[in-house]
Amino acid sequence: MKKIILYLMILTLVMTTLAGCTTQQNPTQAAVEPTTAPTATEKETEKIEEAKVPKYIFMLIGDGMSFAQVNAAQVYMGNNESGKVATKNMNFTEFPVAGVATTHDSTSFCPDSASTATSLSTGVKTHSGVIGMAVDKATSVQNISELLKEQKNMKIGVVSSVTINHATPAAYYAHVASRNDYYGIALQLAASGFDYFGGGNISKPTGNEKDQKDAYEIIKEAGYLIPETKEEILALNSQSGKVYASSPVVQDSGALLYALDNKEGELDFSDYVQNAINVLDNPDGFFIMAESGKIDWACHANDAKTTIEEVIEFENGVQVAIDFAKKHPDETLIIVTGDHETGGMTLGYAATGYSTAFNILDHQKMSYVAFDGLIKKMKEENSGLTFEDVMPIITENFGLLPPDEQVADNPLALTESEFQKLKDGFAESQKPKEERNYTDEQKILYGGYDPLSVSVTHIINNKAGIGWTSYSHTGTPVAVYASGVGAELFNGSYDNTDVFNKLLVATGLAN
Repeated sequence: MKKIILYLMILTLVMTTLAGCTTQQNPTQAAVEPTTAPTATEKETEKIEEAKVPKYIFMLIGDGMSFAQVNAAQVYMGNNESGKVATKNMNFTEFPVAGVATTHDSTSFCPDSASTATSLSTGVKTHSGVIGMAVDKATSVQNISELLKEQKNMKIGVVSSVTINHATPAAYYAHVASRNDYYGIALQLAASGFDYFGGGNISKPTGNEKDQKDAYEIIKEAGYLIPETKEEILALNSQSGKVYASSPVVQDSGALLYALDNKEGELDFSDYVQNAINVLDNPDGFFIMAESGKIDWACHANDAKTTIEEVIEFENGVQVAIDFAKKHPDETLIIVTGDHETGGMTLGYAATGYSTAFNILDHQKMSYVAFDGLIKKMKEENSGLTFEDVMPIITENFGLLPPDEQVADNPLALTESEFQKLKDGFAESQKPKEERNYTDEQKILYGGYDPLSVSVTHIINNKAGIGWTSYSHTGTPVAVYASGVGAELFNGSYDNTDVFNKLLVATGLAN
């Protein structure tokens, strides 16, 4: 045993000595080695990593769009024939990456657009109604647009089908404690230095004070070109400088026309996405946030056909981004999502059971807004307007038929209770708003909308097999679809603040 121990001690001593000899280095060589040029493999790795950072980023937001809104469009464009029932995929539902995001804010599980857009653009939870600020309503938080402009020198574009100083677009360039500060938001648009704004008009351009300077003038003084016609907008290009392409034709408080009402080929959501690309294309790349805000507005009004047409037009805008990505496949990232769900839309209604008949919606020819305008014009022309005068207009534009034995088997025929619902709605709509002292039941029936138009859309929706639970937002999560460079980051289930965090990683930004 003593010999074995002695042998091990000698062996240990020899190994230690040899190890010391092999680690000895020339002092000069040791000093040089840490600064040795990287190997070819390391250089290739750096190039690969650099190539993985997107140069062109599209953030496309369907405001109020959750799974039901997307699926409604898929069903409407699909096949409802018995035995052949199938939905039609939308271009973004075929993206290789899909995730799901929760949407609550710091005050509610049924959030608003200001707080949810702030979460998407800054990664911060805040109060409903607050834009670009922390929960203290005092601390401004940098958004993704500002970071990309500051750190990557990217050009920035903001597009919206509703007013450009509305909550969602504002979250990508402004910081205010109240989304209702439209004038303050417009001034921050002018001061942002961002490169392209397009779509809806400025809401309340002179604020609440008559003597305040018009925001359009302030925006022009900040160096922005504001084209006045469709032709001037379409002629814009990368040499146009800073641009605010405010739509020359609007409805509904300064928003773009609903796709369902755009019969004259006026500029639509997809046109503005393309216009943004035309202006922003440059060697340093760009970031475009494009919001289809009228999906939300149609859902608030519980108008399913108008909602579906807006989702289809949103898809057209996504296609513009896809077409661009085909030309820059190794440099482009496209993200498609919603900020929250609106209206509690459901595919399925109590009276239709397991059946749907979305083809019934083909009979609707105009949005609730256009219908309101039509009835208003009829009232102006005929002070003694009656329900009997209006019913043929409802039939012409929505296909609904008065109850009669001869049409009893027609799916568009009204039941006696539905017919009475229209009569009641017309009677209420004839009253001045200040005289509409609704019961609790009537408040649920009409919300804040015209009693006749919302009754018409509810009936045709229900006949098609579509229901609604709210005139407000709900807490339903939203889908996140991604394609291109860094898209894999958006897989899985997460909070909406992580959309921002994942963009930081995808673009290599410091925050």
